[in-house]
Amino acid sequence: MGICALQSAVLSGVEAQPVTVEVSVGSGLPGMSIVGMADTAVKEAQERVRSAIRASGFAMPQEKVVVNLAPGNVRKTGSGFDLPIACGILVATGQVSSEVVQGRLLIGELSLQGAVRPVVGSLAFAACAKRLGIGSVTAIQAPAPIPGLAQWGLRSLGMLHVEEPLEELAFAGCEDAGASDASLPDYRDIAGHEVAKRALQIAAAGQHGVLMMGPPGSGKTMLASRLTSILPPLTEAESLEAAVVHSVAGEDVKRILAGRRPFRSPHHSATTAGLLGGGAPIRPGEVSLAHCGVLFLDELSEFRPSTLQALRQPLESGEVLITRAEASVRLPARFMLVAASNPCPCGYLGDRAHQCRCTSWQVKKYQGRIGGPLMDRVSIRLDVERLPTSSVLSSGEGTSSEVLKEGVLVARAFAGLRRARSDAVRPERTRPLSPQETIASCELDAKAHAFAASIAEGEGLSGRGLMSTLKVARTIADMEEASQVGVDHLAEAFSLRMDADRGGDSSG
Repeated sequence: MGICALQSAVLSGVEAQPVTVEVSVGSGLPGMSIVGMADTAVKEAQERVRSAIRASGFAMPQEKVVVNLAPGNVRKTGSGFDLPIACGILVATGQVSSEVVQGRLLIGELSLQGAVRPVVGSLAFAACAKRLGIGSVTAIQAPAPIPGLAQWGLRSLGMLHVEEPLEELAFAGCEDAGASDASLPDYRDIAGHEVAKRALQIAAAGQHGVLMMGPPGSGKTMLASRLTSILPPLTEAESLEAAVVHSVAGEDVKRILAGRRPFRSPHHSATTAGLLGGGAPIRPGEVSLAHCGVLFLDELSEFRPSTLQALRQPLESGEVLITRAEASVRLPARFMLVAASNPCPCGYLGDRAHQCRCTSWQVKKYQGRIGGPLMDRVSIRLDVERLPTSSVLSSGEGTSSEVLKEGVLVARAFAGLRRARSDAVRPERTRPLSPQETIASCELDAKAHAFAASIAEGEGLSGRGLMSTLKVARTIADMEEASQVGVDHLAEAFSLRMDADRGGDSSG
């Protein structure tokens, strides 16, 4: 009897869990059986493995082959077990040296001719190998940007005939010309809307949620689509986190690895599972694909109310917890929410050029679809009016993204220095500030404290709403490199929160 045990892994959310592949070749009726809670895709590996072994010039054993995937209480999914099963059979029958599989995590799909293909989630599997302290063997096309990980590539199963079948892989970077700032849409294209640009600059500096409300054609989508052009590039850690999520979802990761922040804009017909994640096996949704970037919800009032309310938890915690009978999975979801909506069903409430045809009941019902609890979590609310013709014809002469980005970078740099000087230093973006930390960071004097209290009481703000507004005021002060939040900073922050409620003009 020949036995071989080697290392592989299976996806669970956006992480890969180690799986031991045990192959036994011994007496019994010829055939292959796979045990260990394997799904249909894994069981289909039998036919691919048989064909790939024969096509690669090896002999398929005419004995009983049993493949055990341990641990047995974890469901195994996907086609990535093809390569470890095939290599296990070849090592167990003495056709390939065990050195090929020792101290390495194998993952890959096999074609019927024996070619090794990359699988979805290759970055997650590479990260799993790094955690286990072993190397990774996968398709030649899938090097991972993980420092310190020994990586090897295998073009086909037939390469195992040669003395050194594996090729060392090294991630050579991901220089994508499309990731430069020059290729991004620029706020220069928008002449006017200077108040809205200022508000979005503040939002970008402090990663605050934004809701823009205005009639059709007022420029809400144009303003939102240019937001990534004023955000700083992804750090190395953020880039890897976001790339893993996109890799698991089967999406291209080149632009993420090149430093471009993700911008996701799902259609308003998206389901709750599509937005938050789900399915079997569990896959990340749009909020996770927007991790470290921007989630733009256009036509916010057209989304299902239940779907919108499901956003409340990830907005607060920065992650999505999906619970199933067999397991609970956490998906990262630290994103900046930007939303746009018409003010009423016809879209022309408050528009100077068109008369609104909606009744007050229709307007109230339409805006009520967003829901008060979600609105309470949006820090900045803007009325965006339609631009005059003269401004539209002056496109290309507005404030540029380069100018706005400078203010964002200044604010973030000053905020980092301020946190470093504080007594309670906390790693950036690991968790939201507590109310006590928020108040302490503002360093309000008696005048500013009284002003904030009077406005909050007069407007009936909730505790969450007040803390959210203080965070916006702290960001405005950071943009001016002021260590103390003053009355002027608070006044601007409160005005940004109340703008859409009072019908203000943000056309600039």
